[in-house]
Amino acid sequence: MLNMSSSLSRYPELTQVLLKKRGITTEAEAELFLNPSYERDVRDPFGILNMDKAVERILSAIEAGERIVIFADYDCDGIPGATILNDFFKRINHDNFEVYIPQRNIEGYGLSIKALDLLIGRGASLVVTVDCGITDIEEASHLEKLGVDLIITDHHLPGDILPKAYAIIDSKQGGDTYHDNMLCGAAVAWKLVCALLERGREKWNVPVGWEKWLLDMAGISTIADMVPLQNENRAIAQYGLTVLRKTPRPGLRALFAKMDMVQKNIVEDDIGFMIGPRINAASRMGEAMDAFRLLSAQTTEEAEAYAEKLMHLNDARKGLVASMIKDAKKHIEARELDGLLREVIVVGNPMWKPGLVGLVASNLVESYSRTAFVWGRTEDGVIKGSCRSDGSVSVVELMTAVPEGVFEGVGGHEEAGGFSVASDFIHTLEDELVKVYQSVRKEKEDAQLQVDTTLTFSDVTWTNWKQIEMFAPFGMANPKPVFLFENVILRDARFFGKEKAHLELTFENSSVKAIMFFAESEIYKTLAKGDKVDVIATMELNTFRGSRELRLRIVNVIKKG
Repeated sequence: MLNMSSSLSRYPELTQVLLKKRGITTEAEAELFLNPSYERDVRDPFGILNMDKAVERILSAIEAGERIVIFADYDCDGIPGATILNDFFKRINHDNFEVYIPQRNIEGYGLSIKALDLLIGRGASLVVTVDCGITDIEEASHLEKLGVDLIITDHHLPGDILPKAYAIIDSKQGGDTYHDNMLCGAAVAWKLVCALLERGREKWNVPVGWEKWLLDMAGISTIADMVPLQNENRAIAQYGLTVLRKTPRPGLRALFAKMDMVQKNIVEDDIGFMIGPRINAASRMGEAMDAFRLLSAQTTEEAEAYAEKLMHLNDARKGLVASMIKDAKKHIEARELDGLLREVIVVGNPMWKPGLVGLVASNLVESYSRTAFVWGRTEDGVIKGSCRSDGSVSVVELMTAVPEGVFEGVGGHEEAGGFSVASDFIHTLEDELVKVYQSVRKEKEDAQLQVDTTLTFSDVTWTNWKQIEMFAPFGMANPKPVFLFENVILRDARFFGKEKAHLELTFENSSVKAIMFFAESEIYKTLAKGDKVDVIATMELNTFRGSRELRLRIVNVIKKG
């Protein structure tokens, strides 16, 4: 391991290496990072632009008994965010409100005039968005004409023109000086609740600290929505996990039981791989409201029913995505055989659900190292899709570079986006994208895996694990530390699981095990006893079925000689 500068000398050597790799070079920075503090890191919500205005309007609506609509996005950010506001209104006994989450495969993303008219017909006089609304110019104007106030809470990038809303809470807008503009949508909703409680806590008789119980929702979204786990987000993720391990929510507890999860052991990977996909399955396969009903369930019976439903939807989603990937690869491999594979892949089927195509696109990028556009068709006949970048291009730049009229709508960021296409253009979409690809491509970032340091199996100890744990929770902008174990000899390589899809390696002269789930690469199938290899892996705590053992999670295995 490297020699670290003396400013970090009070820390153990491994901690120094990991801090340095994360650009942390002073003791003051290290203390801030290694010891998140609720009091220090979770700042005054009134520091966010327009918070004061939004709070005053909501307080007057509560006072007057107005009908308030919580209009949320349908994903694992919007749904927990809606749950936060739902819990708040219930806690203060304001009953004249409703939660509205659009149907992904029918209504699409964001506000829609049809939905707003329906809600106004039910008496709504104030609409509060969660994780959407910042680009809904036309819909905001529609509400303004009808005299209905709109408060937008969002975290997406605003366009050049802002919607005409009563108040916009989005720290990415010009003029906002809040210290962290990377909060996710649910965290923004939570900040709004914190601000409301600052003004009305005593009147509503809400004890100080009650809002911390809502951090299970803000924490799930912060981790699932892949915002950078730095600054305030780091504290929200950390305290969110703490609350999640104790949460009394019947819905989450029912879901944990069905997934055989031990609540007190929950870590960020459980959100990314277990909880998040099941919340998202509701909108991908059915109604997002089912996930909301699970998270806000009051009784065990209700919770059981929705947990069971989400489990079934997720299983169906997995089966459907697997068959879509198989179908897509059949088409792509036929092109590959004919030498017709191009810089951008476009594939789709009118029978595919648009809510699932992003998962297919991600798989294709991994399999073919190319930017992928995958489309399906909504129930009302609109061709919609998702795209993922292979790192060589910003998909938004790529889409906006094609001639006007090809796309009917585009959105997203560098790595991922969504689009809709006119029927006339879907069959020439690949041609159009390939034509402009060279003009917007950038050098692919070095794919060389960043290894934090080289270790030996004797370094896989509880002492070192405690040091690694201080860097958690891991996620965007704070990846898990990755270690290189050089020139190790395999004692055994075996595949396990129902479909023999997972790999376990054991090594000579060591009790350390290394595993990889879904080890699809052909190279792994050739590994055998006696092979000399380099193993690149993260360290993890395995608590499956009550065990407590340290093991390695394989990132890559490189055969030597």
